[in-house]
Parts: sequence; C-alpha cells; structure tokens
Amino acid sequence: MNFKAKMFNRKASDPKSKPDQILETLALQAGQNIADIGAGGGYFPLRFAEAVGEKGRVFAVDTNPEFLEFIRDSAKEKGLDNVETVLVTEDSLTLPEKSLDLVFMRNVTHHIPNRVEYFGKLKALLKPEGRIAIIEYRRGGRFSFRRMFGHYVPREIIIEEMSKAGYRLEEDLDFLSEQSFTIFSLKV
Repeated sequence: MNFKAKMFNRKASDPKSKPDQILETLALQAGQNIADIGAGGGYFPLRFAEAVGEKGRVFAVDTNPEFLEFIRDSAKEKGLDNVETVLVTEDSLTLPEKSLDLVFMRNVTHHIPNRVEYFGKLKALLKPEGRIAIIEYRRGGRFSFRRMFGHYVPREIIIEEMSKAGYRLEEDLDFLSEQSFTIFSLKV
C-alpha cells in the first residue's frame, strides 16, 4: 500500500503538476489551519505543514488508514508536529467547527456523492474568511482513463454545485494542463 501512497506523492510532486505554483497561489500564512481532504500519500499536507509553521495545524483527511499511517510516519521523519491524520467514512468528517482557513481537495471531487450537500456541510468547519480550493481532473480525450471511468468533474459543474452549496467563486486558475483549479469562499 505504501507503493500507492508513494505513487500519489510522485505524481503530486512532478513539475508537470506544478506543486510550487499551487502553493504560491494558496498563499498560506503561518498559524493557519488547513484540511487536505483526500490526502493520499501526504505530499501536500507535509508541504502545508511547513508553510503554516508550528502554530498552524494541518489535518490530513482520508478514508484509507494505510495512507494516514504513511503520512504520520513521513511527518515524524520530517519532524513536523503539526500534522494530524483524520480517518473519515463517507458520512462523517469530524473536525472542529469554524476552525479552518482552507480546505484543499485535489483529484477527489469526482469520488464524492451528493456534492452540494457535502460542501454545504463543510461550511460549518470554515472560519468566516475560510476558503475551499478544488483541483479536479478535466475530462480528457475520448479514450482517457478519466473520461472512460468518470474520474473528472467539469469545472462549470463544480462552480454551479459550489454556488448551490453557498459559496462564491474567488479564483478560476488555468495553469494546470489536466485539471481545473478553483478557489471558493463563503457567500455572505
């Protein structure tokens, strides 16, 4: 299973995936609290943990306990004490209310059933100025894995569903070749 976690990290850290530009765009600040939902191998949670410093917290959220164990071990290896792993089931996400500055989701939106309802529930976890960043696969060519197996959500659908869930689009970025990258804040 660590093979899969390492593969996810290799993909996330690949220069083609533009991880540095993603971090730059998110403009994380020391002391912030971040949740990475669908943390996979932990590449981004560990980068976030360095960015928010010891006063910040990063919640690495996943449905796979083996991924979370891998992330815990990696954080310990790097001496990062501000990473907390959170095992979730489809209908439970226990994080402190109004505690998050950012929810980050990369390549997981297509796995979520009832997205409008799901994102509606996430509002309770965000601070008033909190944001949700969604990186999601684009459709791909006719014979692409993403297209054949539905591993994508068109950005127009994400924007529409997020609006229905009570968010407004803040940024619509176009520097990733295979994914859309949108950032939302709460509608006031």
